[in-house]
Amino acid sequence: MKIVLKAFILCFLLQSCYQESYVPAVAKFTTAFKNADESVPVYIVLTNLSERAETYLWEFEGGTPEQTTQKNPDEILYTQPGTYKIKLTVTNIDGETDSYEQSVVIKDAISINFTKEIIDSTYPPVTVKFTNLTQGEGLTYKWTFDGGQPSESTTFNPPAVVFPNPGAHVVTLAVFNGFETETKTDTIYVRDNIRTDFAWETAPTDYDYQAPVKLFLNNLSENAISYQWEFPGGTANSTTIAQPEVTYSQPGTYTITLHASNGKKVQSLQKQVTIQANTGIYVLENVKLGVNYAHNSNTIGAFYSTKLRRSFTANEITSEIAPYIDLVYQGQSNAFTYNKFISPTQVAQYGFAPIPNATDTWFINSQDICNCGLDFTEADFDAMTTEAPLQNLNIPYSIAGQQQFNNQLPRIVLFKTQDGRKGAIKIKQFVSTALNESYLICDIKVQKQP
Repeated sequence: MKIVLKAFILCFLLQSCYQESYVPAVAKFTTAFKNADESVPVYIVLTNLSERAETYLWEFEGGTPEQTTQKNPDEILYTQPGTYKIKLTVTNIDGETDSYEQSVVIKDAISINFTKEIIDSTYPPVTVKFTNLTQGEGLTYKWTFDGGQPSESTTFNPPAVVFPNPGAHVVTLAVFNGFETETKTDTIYVRDNIRTDFAWETAPTDYDYQAPVKLFLNNLSENAISYQWEFPGGTANSTTIAQPEVTYSQPGTYTITLHASNGKKVQSLQKQVTIQANTGIYVLENVKLGVNYAHNSNTIGAFYSTKLRRSFTANEITSEIAPYIDLVYQGQSNAFTYNKFISPTQVAQYGFAPIPNATDTWFINSQDICNCGLDFTEADFDAMTTEAPLQNLNIPYSIAGQQQFNNQLPRIVLFKTQDGRKGAIKIKQFVSTALNESYLICDIKVQKQP
């Protein structure tokens, strides 16, 4: 009896000891984003912290794989954004179970893009419409518009933006998915504002602004696409041609107006031109004509055109210029003891290269020996303000009058061109230096028309 009782007591004690030391299995784990990347595609790294477990069942909602019985699973792939449950169920040696669950939030990847549409033109002010083509869920947006009105927006598609000032304006779209931000930029180029300006040139024969005068308008405006000219008193009252011409037939002061437009704004500019009364003569002052050697060495020209109003050296004579040469000075040396004006048709006789298609001009180099009844003095020349004195002169062809003259001043040389225009040359100075740099200085008054 004692032996049985002892056995019972021992069995009871063993059973009681076993029940007091029992601890159940515990399911537990942690999650981490591989490379700290929370937007798809995402890999979740799991760390199993379970205790006293013999078997494991992992369930991955929305993941790949969907489940596993590995104690330490491989990385879990998520390709779609959302909130997903990860559940671990463990079983101990006695078949008892425990479960643990976590949720992971997978952010959508950012595929940022937008387009722009410029309304009307790039002349200021410029209105631009932006269209957001970014795809993804759970995204927030921030637009910034450098120099724009408005300057920023947080809507998916912003309102139309106005850029009033010229220059390069940076547009930025920042997209945030809760984890990371991506940006895209573009640039809006606004052209400069209109700058209205113009100038003009006269026809070569109208340099003195004596009526009638033709003006060739030079439009210097910038950043304009259309023009409106106004010429009150001119041959045309208005025109839309960019580079027009206008003629003023009567003396007076006239206003020229240019309106330049960029399609959105118009800027206007006015300038005035004064047209003088027609005196009938051109006044050409301080004309330099070189001696033969200066001309032939291409230093100072001896050939002169009263229509082109300039002298030409030997190498400047072309087939286009040649017919306009109507005065030729022949000076033998820098001593100026032998001088004369000769017809362009006679130049080959005096050491010059021939002038192709030359025109004829009659000269009276010496009025005192021509016996032409001429006595046109320096005072007459200085007092001449119109063509009337020249109209009354009879300038005949005279061999005597074409003789040379010396360096005595004053000297008035008279001439008549092949087209019938009469004129007078006042020699003011002989400048003697090196042979290829010596010249005379003269003023010329000549009729505009025969």
